[in-house]
Amino acid sequence: MKKVITLSGRILFTALLFTACQKVDLFKHGGGNGNENHTRDFSAEVAEKWIQLQLRIIQSAPALPTLQGVFLGYAGTTLYESVQPGMPGFKSLAGQLNGLNSLPKPVNGKKYHWPSSANAAMASILRSLYANASAALKLSIDSLENALNTQYLADVKPEVLQRSADFGKSIAVAIFEWSKTDGTYDVNPVYVPPVGPGLWAPTPPGFGPAVQPYLGGRRTFVNGSLNGTAPPAPPAYSELPNSPFYNMVKEVYDVSQTLTPEQTAAAIYYRDAPGFQGGGGHYLAVMLQLIQAEDPQLDWAAIAYAKTGIALGDALIGCWQEKYIYNVMRPIKYIREVLNHPEWNPVFATPPHPDYPSGHSTLGGAVARTWESLLGTHYSFTNHIYDYLGMPPQPYASFNDMAVKIGQSRVFAGIHYTLSCTEGNLQGRKIAENIENKLKFH
Repeated sequence: MKKVITLSGRILFTALLFTACQKVDLFKHGGGNGNENHTRDFSAEVAEKWIQLQLRIIQSAPALPTLQGVFLGYAGTTLYESVQPGMPGFKSLAGQLNGLNSLPKPVNGKKYHWPSSANAAMASILRSLYANASAALKLSIDSLENALNTQYLADVKPEVLQRSADFGKSIAVAIFEWSKTDGTYDVNPVYVPPVGPGLWAPTPPGFGPAVQPYLGGRRTFVNGSLNGTAPPAPPAYSELPNSPFYNMVKEVYDVSQTLTPEQTAAAIYYRDAPGFQGGGGHYLAVMLQLIQAEDPQLDWAAIAYAKTGIALGDALIGCWQEKYIYNVMRPIKYIREVLNHPEWNPVFATPPHPDYPSGHSTLGGAVARTWESLLGTHYSFTNHIYDYLGMPPQPYASFNDMAVKIGQSRVFAGIHYTLSCTEGNLQGRKIAENIENKLKFH
């Protein structure tokens, strides 16, 4: 099956080609809760529009890239829970997610309009998560919420819309209150990185301090999602030629000397600056492409966002936990000081946190495994999210192919070792598999 989708009028995206095998059937409908309409009766328009706005917010918040994965987990959960009561046979995630013991419930027998519920829920959670957004973006949240409400009033009685909006907002408020207990607001001591051979240290040109050194201690969304996912220890530090550590770094240098234009383009594509920020925004933008290409109903889009956001959040936490356990130095320091190439530079500046494992690779592995559960293992597509920047699109034969090539792009960029990328990819996949086994949507 082939689809050529023209995304005219949609934020930042142009034509998109997808080739898919059969979509995974998630829906086994059962009895309802007395509501006249079900979530599956509505298009995914409300989800698409709020994701588009969230991407605009992410683009404007360069100081928050490593937190985006966690934010997406809360936003995705909010969308799903705001429409889940209209999905017969599907379960709430309350009582399943770590520390989320209960959530508000709709009134049995009363009619709800699920797009109105989702609209109010997403407006509320984005206001809370991005409280530091610009005044213009806050106005955009208000404008989108009001525009959709006006659209819905053409078909929905005012009392039904109000009841639905009140329910959606109550879900968002409860989830934001839950988010406050995840460790974000803990007061941690000033981080002092360990010092020693082979350990991470600030890198040129900015020599920035370590980013989010305590992120790995946050509460995961799914209890036990990190069990058995830790990567093996990297090679012991050595400056001896042909030692495993020496060879691991020398590969990065050797690759940098023979980069093709295509490899350089791939490296820059996943820099995400300017762009959608590497801590999850890139994958949210790709997920929006998947939703637009598949043109599903609201129930499928809500499940896709919840699964993707939760996987990204826990993969980010798991990756950062390991980064600050091993504190492995970045290639630039070894290449300049040990391999004696003092003028060497990567394709772009090295991010200020330890090398092992690769964050982009871990997140890529997690979403690849998650999207396989939604769309199958042989779903090919071309990533067009940076067409607006004039970057060449990136084609992938499958979700796994995407994750592998993302890892390769970090080596091409000169900011990660191959081992950091392959083990990060594997870690992300294991985390997503744990989530898939533990979190029951139906």
